[in-house]
Amino acid sequence: MFRIFGRRFLEVTLFILAITFVSFLFVRLAPGDPVLTILQVDDVSITSDQVDELREEMGFNDPLLVQYGHWFMDFIRMDFGQSYITKQPVMTMIISGMPATLELSIGALLVMVSVALPLGSLAALYRESWIDQFSRAFSMVGAAIPSFWLGLLLIDLLAVRWGLFPTMGRDGIQSMVLPSVTLGLAISSAYVRLIRSSLIDSLSHEFIRAARSRGISETRIFFSHAFRYSLPPVITVFGVSLGSLIGGVVVIEVIFAYPGMGKMVVDSIRSRDYPVIQGYMVIMAILVFIVNSAVDVSYRYVNPELRLKEKDGL
Repeated sequence: MFRIFGRRFLEVTLFILAITFVSFLFVRLAPGDPVLTILQVDDVSITSDQVDELREEMGFNDPLLVQYGHWFMDFIRMDFGQSYITKQPVMTMIISGMPATLELSIGALLVMVSVALPLGSLAALYRESWIDQFSRAFSMVGAAIPSFWLGLLLIDLLAVRWGLFPTMGRDGIQSMVLPSVTLGLAISSAYVRLIRSSLIDSLSHEFIRAARSRGISETRIFFSHAFRYSLPPVITVFGVSLGSLIGGVVVIEVIFAYPGMGKMVVDSIRSRDYPVIQGYMVIMAILVFIVNSAVDVSYRYVNPELRLKEKDGL
């Protein structure tokens, strides 16, 4: 137990050091100068002396490692600094934008599960039928259509022409429908194909035929044995594709002007707002790490073989 805890603690420590340094380095090496952006906010003429003075005041003339050291010490205290543009604390901005991003992500996951789970399961149960052919076509079309194009198409059809939903903003559940459906359909195509193939593989195992020979109902065989056995590959892909989901949320928030963390970081990139960009990257990386760790733990509950191997190893 102590060995596992020590290994996890070491992994988390190395991960935080790596992600904070890489994010800091990439942001600082990106083209553009935040000093010029700050001084040009009021559209007044600036001199080179003003630029040099502000760069010295903000510490940009220090070596890169010194700048990183100062930023990392603040990060340990959970202080991401202040936005160069809004002058608000970065943590406050992230916390204010997080509920909108989380509700949009949850809405997209609900759409994905509602589409991918029944469609992939039915395609596996009724192979070579019309629903199997439809699932294959859905997967191919969904993989080929970019999420931003699908979002614009839904805006034109359901919002502009039919007037069923608002086109932008965050004003109740109606505002969530179009962005959630857009992102959910965009990511569901891969899971339809994965669920289908994983279920087909699990239904072909000996323990399924043994369960049928004992007279167990097909419904119980599917949910208690085949479906559970097919979950590990799906969970694995979900953990790996979480970064794609976060990236998709950023794109969708910009298209629908949804006031979440994605739109916030895009606006910060345009204005070279380093503290906000760095804070967002670190927070998202830590969330992905936590979810991947939870995925690893969940294997013990959905994969009996793993528990048996661990028991035999002990």
